[in-house]
Amino acid sequence: MATTVIQDNNKLVRYTKEINREFVRENLFSPYMSQDLNAIIRIRQELKQGGEQMNIPLVTKLRGKGRGSGTLVGNEEKIDNYGMRLWVDWARHAVTTKKSEEQKDSADIFGEARPLLSDWGKERQRDDLIEAFMALPSESAPAGLGTDDGDTVNGIRYEAASPAQRNAWNAANSDRVLFGDTVSNYSATHATALGNIAVTERLSGAIVSLAKRRAMNAQPAIKPYKTKSGYEYFVVFCGTNAFRDFKLDPAVYEANKDARARDVSTNPIFQDGDLIYDGVIVRQVPEISNYVTDVWTSLTTAGGSGGRVEPYFLCGQQAAVLGWGQMAKPTFRKEDDYGFIKGVGTEMCFGVSKMFKKHPMDGGPLKQWGMVTGFVAAPLDA
Repeated sequence: MATTVIQDNNKLVRYTKEINREFVRENLFSPYMSQDLNAIIRIRQELKQGGEQMNIPLVTKLRGKGRGSGTLVGNEEKIDNYGMRLWVDWARHAVTTKKSEEQKDSADIFGEARPLLSDWGKERQRDDLIEAFMALPSESAPAGLGTDDGDTVNGIRYEAASPAQRNAWNAANSDRVLFGDTVSNYSATHATALGNIAVTERLSGAIVSLAKRRAMNAQPAIKPYKTKSGYEYFVVFCGTNAFRDFKLDPAVYEANKDARARDVSTNPIFQDGDLIYDGVIVRQVPEISNYVTDVWTSLTTAGGSGGRVEPYFLCGQQAAVLGWGQMAKPTFRKEDDYGFIKGVGTEMCFGVSKMFKKHPMDGGPLKQWGMVTGFVAAPLDA
């Protein structure tokens, strides 16, 4: 018996017009970004009126004992102040297509251009913030300022810094860095301090508490972040591997089991999200781990016995600044070959930097203003 077989060209093919886009995570720094002095990441918009750089004045508290009934004239205290400079640069991106390609398209792929460009802009801001958190402070403009590639990250990028520059940063910030689980791991040689971190020294409740004490004892002082309800907290931003270890720490686990409601919908034992321990909010930012793998590759073997190390950032008020020259806006290609080429883009002008101050103002080293930088062992999942 002869059975009819459908030739390949006659087989039914249905195309869905609903396009699936790769997941793009929201900027997890966003809840801590605002124009308020209380913000961890301050947003400044003065350069919307024009200009390439802005000056951010910083003033420390008075530390002198003053005088009683003795003579005050000649015993006044000078105000320790510093002007931190922030540079902005352009970040642009675009996509194009031709009518000949649109004619072939079954699902309006080019119609996804605008949301894809919007996602790109959000990721660019987030990633530049991570780079700025890790960068070494510098009084100079970014190396790529005004070039074709541009550079919105102020300071010396960690991966581009020389051993001497890392050592200088280490020494200048000795009161606001922490390596592993003990202060004694510190060394003026940055690589040596990283090598002192044992593979067992993973992020834990004890380390977070120690980092908090470092912040409280630092000079200039690091001011805690204040929530809308009036509570004061420091906030730790860490990658997935460090957050994994923190969440598994028995002390942290017991605190969530015994001191919080045992509701499956809210208890962090069952639900992912921020953790709170000893007055510190610990927030997971997965891209920090990605940066160690893809950019800060020296950290993958920097720990004791060649172990992988990840940074975390314990922040108070004014830890970083995001300055806008122009908010993101859509752009369109004009050279369209008589309407045959279609192009859409986005452009924005901004700069990001860790806040820093020269301490003291008359010739001292640059110190980060509102942040303790910590390093812990953080092996990849086996």
